[in-house]
Amino acid sequence: MEDVCLVHQALSCLNWQDIDTGCLFLGKRLEMPLIINAITGGPGELTVINRDLARAARETGIAMAVGSQSIALQDTSARESFEVVRRENPDGVVLANVSALTPVADVVQAVSMLEADAVQLHLNIPQELAMAEGDRDFSVLLERIAAAVDKLDVPVIVKEVGFGLSRETACRLQQTGVTWLDVGGKGGTNFAAIEARRFPEGIGNAFKEWGISTVCSILEVKSTGLPYHVIASGGIRSGLDMAKAIALGADLTGVAGPLLRVLLTDSYAALLAQLQRYQQELKAAMMLTGAGDLKQLQQRPWVVTGATREWCFARGLLTAAD
Repeated sequence: MEDVCLVHQALSCLNWQDIDTGCLFLGKRLEMPLIINAITGGPGELTVINRDLARAARETGIAMAVGSQSIALQDTSARESFEVVRRENPDGVVLANVSALTPVADVVQAVSMLEADAVQLHLNIPQELAMAEGDRDFSVLLERIAAAVDKLDVPVIVKEVGFGLSRETACRLQQTGVTWLDVGGKGGTNFAAIEARRFPEGIGNAFKEWGISTVCSILEVKSTGLPYHVIASGGIRSGLDMAKAIALGADLTGVAGPLLRVLLTDSYAALLAQLQRYQQELKAAMMLTGAGDLKQLQQRPWVVTGATREWCFARGLLTAAD
């Protein structure tokens, strides 16, 4: 994100009170374009964590995705840690989450468990390869995603988990009928590095720097010209980062690790304060670029520099005119 600069507009003739940071997501209004992204779920204290995250989502008017529900599909004692999210936020946007390899019958169960508004099907091949017990057969990925889109009555969001999405991947996903992509770019939680600590003899250490950044992933997807709705996650650390992602073409943003750390190392009050600070930072960025709402922010000028610019030229995502 440090390679992206929004162009300052000194004659921003806006009233702070009139700036609208809100948006519609899956037919429901959010107070800012943010999802508490997939983090955790399972037995014990994880129920308390998801309860507090869900409460924060409700109180600040944002969306929330749960962590992978695979454990709850195998062990009913783990369901409580996921079901608590909908109980705490009965009217909000709640996203289910399972691997894109999950059979469609199990995806249906995951959605039903939460009365979810949509489901994230996550892609995490580098993480799986770095795990001693990880999957090695990904031959049915497109087939499983297409089956979920065909079967479910709620939208399917294909989500990477820290390694980004290329334009080639976005083009291939078009055949499945998916219209929502969460780019999950390099720059946030590094699951290859996490698995390398669990399994140092594996490939994780060699692939700690693998992936496409969040900024480049947004531009890769947008370069296809396909009508995707884009969620930017991976390394979003402030409301200014959120504004940059929206200006680049994202519709929403997602944050996971930083929010979890605040909750675990400080307090619930600190978590609320951080979310409120994100909104104030986003609103300030909108004021400083002359954007009264998020649609206007998507039209505001930006400049990309550094390694990101080199990537974009090498991949044909920018021209000399840009």
